[in-house]
Amino acid sequence: MKGQIQEFTDAVISIGRHPSSHLRFPVDLASISRQHAEIIREGNQFKLVDHSTNGTFVNGKRITEILLKNGDVITFAEEGGPKVSFLIQTKEGLSETPGLPSQPSFREEPEERIRMEGRSRPSAVRERPLEVPVQSTKIPLIIQYGPTLRSFKELPITIGRSSKCHFRLEHPSIMEHHAQIFFSQNQYWIKDLTGKGSLLINRNPINLQSPLKLHDDISLGPQGPIFRFIGEGRLVEVSEPRFEEPSPPPLSKKERIPEPDAEVKSPERRSSLFKKIFR
Repeated sequence: MKGQIQEFTDAVISIGRHPSSHLRFPVDLASISRQHAEIIREGNQFKLVDHSTNGTFVNGKRITEILLKNGDVITFAEEGGPKVSFLIQTKEGLSETPGLPSQPSFREEPEERIRMEGRSRPSAVRERPLEVPVQSTKIPLIIQYGPTLRSFKELPITIGRSSKCHFRLEHPSIMEHHAQIFFSQNQYWIKDLTGKGSLLINRNPINLQSPLKLHDDISLGPQGPIFRFIGEGRLVEVSEPRFEEPSPPPLSKKERIPEPDAEVKSPERRSSLFKKIFR
């Protein structure tokens, strides 16, 4: 059942071992309650409510109820229990029923390419910040790579091909010790351990280390895997980095062409995405 994808259209999604549950776990998985939790759509938001005996956790913290955010990792029952990755996708060209939010589903990767966000062309190399000392800090980090979800409770961690790395990646573009992620000055940082400029953020090499900003794309080498930082210590693998070409300069008054009436488009539809990982 690992990596299974499911989609739902209901306003309330029930989760548990009961046969009527929308997201149903195996009957012999005793740590999961028959009616473990439910996800309730409220406008464009999704609220997770726990009804279980052994608890429901979001990003490692036990909850009673919480509004879910894009990229949240839900663990059912206890550490090592089944995990679900909650992601958001926007679908265009679909009419939406008034009063009902978008359609939740289970999916492997968040579709963030259609997010309307202005981003200017980055400079060739990020300006080098003052070097920040790396210290041990108890703070969560979650990495999604393919069908794998890895959770860490303490930083720093190292990423590379070496068996001594906390997060090991078998990839020809990855070096033995490629990168280090740590937390300092109330933000997450990444450090290049290659000494060869083989760590890129938004397609540009960094100088030794750099703070991570929301929606930064981290490339581990020119041909290596790419991860997107979606905030709150969460990294998800993406197929290609985000990049937006700069807008052309505005036309002069003489060059402007009258625009036709704008085409009426059907409203966009936002959908939530989940990825279920059983252990």
